[in-house]
Amino acid sequence: MIRALMIEAENVTRFHDIAEAPLAAGQVRIGVRHIGLCGSDLNTFKGLNPLVKLPRVPGHEIGGEIIAVGPSVDPAYAPGRRVIVMPYTNCGECTSCRKGRLNACRYNKTLGVQQDGGLAEEIVLPAEKLILNDTLPPRHLALVEPLSVGFHAVERGRVAKGDRVVVLGCGMIGMGVLIAAVARGAEVIAVDLSEEKRALARQFGAVETIDAGSEDTVAKVSQLTGDDGVDIAFEAVGLPATFTQAIDLACFGGRVVYVGYSKAPVTYQTQFFNLKELDIMGSRNALMRDFQNVISHLEEIGDKADALISKVFPFEEAENALPYWDSHRNALKIVIERGA
Repeated sequence: MIRALMIEAENVTRFHDIAEAPLAAGQVRIGVRHIGLCGSDLNTFKGLNPLVKLPRVPGHEIGGEIIAVGPSVDPAYAPGRRVIVMPYTNCGECTSCRKGRLNACRYNKTLGVQQDGGLAEEIVLPAEKLILNDTLPPRHLALVEPLSVGFHAVERGRVAKGDRVVVLGCGMIGMGVLIAAVARGAEVIAVDLSEEKRALARQFGAVETIDAGSEDTVAKVSQLTGDDGVDIAFEAVGLPATFTQAIDLACFGGRVVYVGYSKAPVTYQTQFFNLKELDIMGSRNALMRDFQNVISHLEEIGDKADALISKVFPFEEAENALPYWDSHRNALKIVIERGA
């Protein structure tokens, strides 16, 4: 038996002993060392995630160490090596998979969402879903997946040097967008209610920040861009107001990328879709190349990435992590750490 944290019901988390998964051909047993908590985990804890059936073991931002390997696994996946987990499944047969867009598989089952996740002592996964990495600090392994979602959105938005970009929401996904856009040479305006998150956005390269609670975001962006608007507007909040605001912020001939998703219906003045001839795109999960780009960037910036981690809980205290985040919403990334 192994220990795993379960979200049993709304606002209830508790450790359980669960059966150790068997190790089949092509699979690897991972000792989980670090788990980042995602907004989807918090929504599950609050009873707001329609994709989850409780009880559920949360956690898909996983860094770990190989314990054992099954038959037919490449010898490179040797016990003791560190790994980053790609937490999505892909069927290989739906239209998205056939186009090579495995991140948007119609039948995807993300760890911690449609299937039990990694907030446990160990987890068994196909070797093909693991990225070997012995160079990043162990804690940073848990940052790769959430940042890759933002990096993928920037790829979707075709961000290029000199583009003016606005990022609505500076949570971890929005920070991934910001970091990737800055790395491409874009000028980024970051918008958030939290001064702590706005300060972090400036630290990671935002040229301007806007307090969404006290400033008129559309008017401020218009002022900053000479009434043009931005080339690409990224929505990473998931509220109807920011969904429609992204349309207002985009310039004529601009682009809008939705990374968040609204839990409530959104009503648009659709004439701006046509008048501005906007490219409007959704963005989901990430591809292997996005993970690799994040890894390269984290290796480049080194200890600077520590600023993205707000608080670390020992595994033994993981029952307290989601309640803590619920009462400290300004926290950017909470990580659960488990020793060897």
